[in-house]
Amino acid sequence: MSQYVDGFVLSVTKDKLAAYKKLATKAGKIWREHGALEYCECVGEDMEVKGMVAFPKLAKSKPGEVVIFAYVVFESRKHRDAVNKKIMADPRLAAMCGASGALFDCKRMAYGGFKALVHV
Repeated sequence: MSQYVDGFVLSVTKDKLAAYKKLATKAGKIWREHGALEYCECVGEDMEVKGMVAFPKLAKSKPGEVVIFAYVVFESRKHRDAVNKKIMADPRLAAMCGASGALFDCKRMAYGGFKALVHV
């Protein structure tokens, strides 16, 4: 069975990174509690690679912002859909959504579901 991954890319201002980390840590615990296999949020560090599209350009980052690359791993798309249904009904997540608007621009966040092609 092939795993399924939800992926996110967004920008956060450097001065709000600690608050974002706190929010993401809580979110990760909720995703795992509801059945996600893995939850990972990464902050950009080495972003300028010659000859490739840089993540800050892809994420439309503004001066003073860092790129967050995040992913959640599930058993399958069916499992992802079931887990996300529980998560979206969780009042703790609803309470966090209001706080997230102050930390990043949801309209600039990229999100998608991916079927694993290679998993070594």
